[in-house]
Formats: sequence, structure tokens, C-alpha cells
Amino acid sequence: MAALSSCHENGVSKAEARFWGRDSIINQDELKKRERLAPLVKLNMANFQGASGHVAVDGLLLWKYWTSISSLDYSKGSLRKTLSGIVLHITCFSDGAIMTKHKRYSSVPIAQMDSPGSETGVPSGIGDRSTSDVVVRLRTQDGRDDWIYCHSHMLIEKSKYFADRLSENWPTCQILDSRNCVEVYCHESDFDYHVSVLRLLYVGVDGYLDDMWHGVRNALGILQVSVELGCPQIVTACVKYLEAVPWEEAEEEEILRIIPRMGLQAEAILARLQPVNVSSIVGIFLSALQFATSSPPSVMNDLKTSAQEQLEYMLTEDDDAPLLTADDEIKLEVKECGKRLFSRFRDLLEALLCEPVDSVCAPGMMQSFQSHLSDLSWAGQILNKLDIMREFVNNWVDVSDKIVKVVEQASTPTAEIAETKLKVVEVAARVLEAIAYGTVIMPTAKRLYMVKVWLPFVRVTKPLIDSLTTNSEEDMAIKIDGELWQSLESTFVAIILALPSEDQAKILTEWLGDEHIRYPDLIEAFEVWCYRSKVARRRLSLVGGNMV
Repeated sequence: MAALSSCHENGVSKAEARFWGRDSIINQDELKKRERLAPLVKLNMANFQGASGHVAVDGLLLWKYWTSISSLDYSKGSLRKTLSGIVLHITCFSDGAIMTKHKRYSSVPIAQMDSPGSETGVPSGIGDRSTSDVVVRLRTQDGRDDWIYCHSHMLIEKSKYFADRLSENWPTCQILDSRNCVEVYCHESDFDYHVSVLRLLYVGVDGYLDDMWHGVRNALGILQVSVELGCPQIVTACVKYLEAVPWEEAEEEEILRIIPRMGLQAEAILARLQPVNVSSIVGIFLSALQFATSSPPSVMNDLKTSAQEQLEYMLTEDDDAPLLTADDEIKLEVKECGKRLFSRFRDLLEALLCEPVDSVCAPGMMQSFQSHLSDLSWAGQILNKLDIMREFVNNWVDVSDKIVKVVEQASTPTAEIAETKLKVVEVAARVLEAIAYGTVIMPTAKRLYMVKVWLPFVRVTKPLIDSLTTNSEEDMAIKIDGELWQSLESTFVAIILALPSEDQAKILTEWLGDEHIRYPDLIEAFEVWCYRSKVARRRLSLVGGNMV
């Protein structure tokens, strides 16, 4: 420790000067000013081999005099742990970052700073001016100019850029007692990454730096600089780290912006983002489909919902093409799953119709009924995307009257009953839309039947739901998007106007006869029927007249 107390220039120790980030001499007033900003910088060294007083030190200097401190029989790890927190404002020994000039630089722990010695056999470290033979000047467009004292054998061995710059074929600038000088220009935002790369050149990187990257963004910055400076060992270590750790969404976007420009050396990082072959997509689609249409325990409902959502997402065309183009095999499997859903639903309907009214209204029965309806609503979306709605629509038409009977057995308008009715409306709306716009062609009798069953049902259900969602905040969960009601209204108009005139007249007569009816609004159908009826004879006479 004699060296600690003797290396003074102009009354200031090299330790104190070097602590503040550059091996230059600072006056006592400046030192005292900085000490006031960081009162915990001082480390009492009185117990270490008789050194007295307070000495300002940084991580690198502690390493330099390691042999003096190690005589206390502390291992490097335990000594580092002992010092951790004592100089926390300046050096974070737990993760290897050091603070210089109140700025944090990602670096390596003291115990990991061992590096090959110079020709004299004395260990050399980055920033060690006494053994340095080359200065790396990091400069920015903003005028920043930091000198970092390095060693040519370390730079040449691990960096192609510095090997070229320090070769005899490259003109060098002789400064500071004939030492070499290499100027490196960078953006201010990349400055810290350049410092980190220089420090990493002094560390063995083979399987050694797993805890040295301090996050994905920092590793990305170091990777870019190490590619620019031609540091293959650091590049490899960065790639291994980024390939293995999880990414946040913003980090993933940053990786997609940066990594593709780096070519094959960084290709492994993008492995998790590569397109998947068709057979793998089909395999996961079919597995998810089986689970999405099953009846798992209630504790797995979240997983089932997720499977249904992702299956729909796979088939959706948005900014990207659908993940899966359904062939006949896929469509057949989806249809079979739809059949199984409807088979279970039909069995439940039959069971509910045989139960007493009180049993039907029991919470467990209604929850089961709602669950089946939710599955059918989702299945209708999938089948519609694949243009295979016919069987689904026919099955719903066949059980429509039974569905209405089951739901109308509940005379007490509770929130749960209202939610069940809303689920029924959602599925019915999808089926009626397929009928109204020709997705599924139905004969006149069935179209008229669907209007007679579902028009009265929605006429009563909408006011019920509106009253519950308006009067109770607890029931806001059953609130529905108004677009569904508007769409359903348009669907009824389309179906009615496609029926024979006499059938239209009967439906409209009933609608007009109830002065309290507010929904659905059939004014458009009424006006079209009036126009068609008035001009029917004239229009038909113009095209042949035999039908008049």
C-alpha cells in the first residue's frame, strides 16, 4: 500500500485523479468540490497493511493494488462483497458497473479484471496509465473527447479495427511521450457502449460474461459497437446472450430493426422470429382446435378461451395474410368439431326441457348453458371465416324453438338470465345474418319460421338488457355493443323484404299493431313494402302481365 500514499503529483494522489475518470491532475479545490457531491467515495484504508488516511479509489485502482490487499486472506469474491455498498455511489461491485464523473458505465467486476501482463510481468488493466502504450480517444460530434489508456497487445489481439489502426501500415499520431493514439468517433448515444467494449477486451469472454450485459438494450448496443470494431469474441458472447434471454415487445422491435443488417454472425438471435413451416402450423392449429371445442374443467377455462382467440387470429386477414390457408382437410376437421359442439348443446337442451323450472334457473345450469352458447358463438365465427356455415345454420334453425323455450322458463329477470339471453342473441344474430345475405340459402318456409321465432324474442330481450345495464353498475359486464342491435335490425329488414309480399304484410301488421314497440325498427321494410305493393300491377304488366 506504500504506492497508494506515495503516488502524488501536485499534491493530489493519482488514485484521486484516476477516480474521476481520467488520469489527469486536478487541483485540490476541484477535488474537494467533487468530494462534497459524493461523500461516500472515500474508503478508509487504515486497516489495510498500515496505510493511513482516506484514499479515493475506483474499481480499477483497487484491482491494480490487489496483491497488497489480498494478504488479508480475503478471497476476491468475499472482498468484493465486503466492499459492495461502501462505495456504492461510485462503484457497483455486485454487477460490475463503475461510475466515473457521476456517469454509469457497464463494465466488469474487479475480480474479473485480470488481464495478460506486459513484458515486465506486471498485470495491466484498462485505464492504467503507468503501463499504457496507447490512448483511445472517444470523440463525439457534441465535442466530447475522453482519453482511455489502453494496451496495444490487448487491442490488437481482440479487435481487427485496432489491429489495423495500430499496424505499421497505418499512419499513427504520436502523443503523450510518444505513445500511440487512436481516435474513435461515435454518437453520444453510443458512447457508453464503446467504453464497455474497450473494458470487455480485457476480459476472457468464453462462457464468462453471462451476467455482464445488464439487459437486452445494453447488449444490443455493445453488439453493434463490437461488430464495428471487429471484436469476434464479444460478438459471439453478445449473440449467445441475446439468443437465450427473454425480450420485451419494445426490445423485440429494436432487435428486428438492428440485427438483420448484421448478417450471418447474428442470425441465431432471430431464430425465435423465423416463419414456421406449414406442417407445424397445421399441427398446432388442429391441437388447439381440439382443446377449444372440448369441455375441460373450469380451472382451464382461461386456456380454452386463449385457444379460441388464437385460432380466430390465425385465420384473420389484417395487415398480414392469415397464418393458415384452410384446405379441405382443415375444413373437414373444423366441421367435425362444430358437430360435436352442437351435439353436446342439443343434449343439454333436451335435459333442460325435462327439468323443473326452478332447476333450470339454478346458477350451475345457467352457467353451463352460457358456456355452450359461448362455444357456439365462437364456432360460428370460425365457420364463417372458412365459408362452411351451412351445417351450423341448419342445426341452429332446428333447435331455435327449444332454445327460446328454455330461456323463457326463467320468469325472474336477473342479471344472469339477461346475460344468458344476450349470448343467445349473439349466436342467433350470426345465423340470421348468414340467412339474410345469402351466405346460406334457406327455403322460404324456414326463413319465415326464423323471423317468427326470433323477432318476438329480441323485441322483449333488448329492453330487459337495457334496463339492467342502466340501473345497476354491477351488471355492466353484460353491456353489449350497440352495433350488434343495429346489425340485427338490418338483418331482420333484409330477411323480411326477401319474403313473399303476403308474409311481409302479416309481419308488418303485427309490428304496427303494438304501439309500444321500439325495437326492431322496421320502417324501412314498411316503406319498401308500400312502394312495391302500389306499383306491383304496373311494373309486372310492363314485363308480360301474365302474373298480375
